[in-house]
Amino acid sequence: MRILEVSRYKTNHASHQLPFVTEQGEAIRALGHEVDYFLVKGNYIKAVGVLKRKIREFKPDIVHAHFGLSAITAELQSIVPVVTTFHNGETLNWHVNLLSSLMSLRAKHVIYVAQHIRDLSYFKARQYSIIPCGVPMEQMVITPKEEARRQLGWDSDKKYILFGGAFDNLRKNYSLLRDAVAKINEQLPITNHQSPIECVEMKNLTRSQCVLRMCAADLFALPSHSEGSPQALKEAMAVNCPCLATDIADVRELFGDEPGHFILRNPRKTHERWDADEKSLEEMVALLKDALAFEGRTKGRQRILELELSNEQVAKRIVKIYQMVLT
Repeated sequence: MRILEVSRYKTNHASHQLPFVTEQGEAIRALGHEVDYFLVKGNYIKAVGVLKRKIREFKPDIVHAHFGLSAITAELQSIVPVVTTFHNGETLNWHVNLLSSLMSLRAKHVIYVAQHIRDLSYFKARQYSIIPCGVPMEQMVITPKEEARRQLGWDSDKKYILFGGAFDNLRKNYSLLRDAVAKINEQLPITNHQSPIECVEMKNLTRSQCVLRMCAADLFALPSHSEGSPQALKEAMAVNCPCLATDIADVRELFGDEPGHFILRNPRKTHERWDADEKSLEEMVALLKDALAFEGRTKGRQRILELELSNEQVAKRIVKIYQMVLT
């Protein structure tokens, strides 16, 4: 099979496309299929002509669009059947939701990375699957915690929380973690003028640098307001790092009942979005204390494999969808 992956051109990535798009495509290639990529630059409708030329050159059997707006370009070519993956951004504002979900009605099959994304879509595809993006397990190299700390120059006696994004990313909600840690630190002794608990952000880091920090950290924290199916959380699980997250997206399903996984109550009682109420900060403080008291590592890697969320496992499921569309 020949598959053309279509996604938006990204100026802030070295390959100009999101890593999970490339990794999924390469996992499909590893199964023996031919894969090429088309990046939409500028206007989505004006890019249709360029995509048609690419299709005539590559002659794909399937076009796979990532994100609803890229599906505009993919669907308007009307030459090759289209499979579209919704990753979450499609539902964050009304006009993108409207355009994306309209395009989903034209797709031969839609993959939603989590159920809440389909629930939030204005128009819902009839032929669909729920398949989160996979984890590149071969890159999730587990380094013993003390060795990882030695490589990073981290204090062996200090508690480190790895925050699942940049501190200034408002959607990731660092302020909640910061305030909870400040409350805990007020109650603990300060040694060498340093806080007993330190938060570390994931910003401007390579994959291997993130993985090493996941191995070194006492806890991976993702107190986000909204997510699709959070990749960084799955990667932290894949190296057996204890994890804490707000009850959004598919977090509860990812964690299962495994010890070392902690979920902060969602006042909205929905998986679509998390917003604090008057009890949230104190609940976060209590949950953080429990999480930081957890001894050892988790069985998160085993959980990821049980859920069939390695890139290889996800690629096999997607190839079955391609085959179904073509028949």
